[in-house]
Amino acid sequence: MNAELVIRRRVAYGNRDFAEMVVWRVPEPVPPTTHGFKYRLVYIVDGVRVLGFDNERGKGDHRHQDNAEHPYEFVDVDRLLADFVAAVRQWRTDHDRT
Repeated sequence: MNAELVIRRRVAYGNRDFAEMVVWRVPEPVPPTTHGFKYRLVYIVDGVRVLGFDNERGKGDHRHQDNAEHPYEFVDVDRLLADFVAAVRQWRTDHDRT
């Protein structure tokens, strides 16, 4: 089985900020994860990533925020997308981008 694209979506919030969400179903988990998904979700403002969720090989599931990396508990794709959207919403509220 080859990797299968589950979602690829880009959402523009304004002229200078957008979110991009890409999720693949993969035939083998990306170590050290045990689930069958590879993902990259980012929120970019003025050309800078301010939020990110991904599962890089060797690092596992994690998120980026405020120039720091934090563990992320992957449950399923629906929860991943909901958590990312909530994080973007919260960042936009905290930074007067609503």
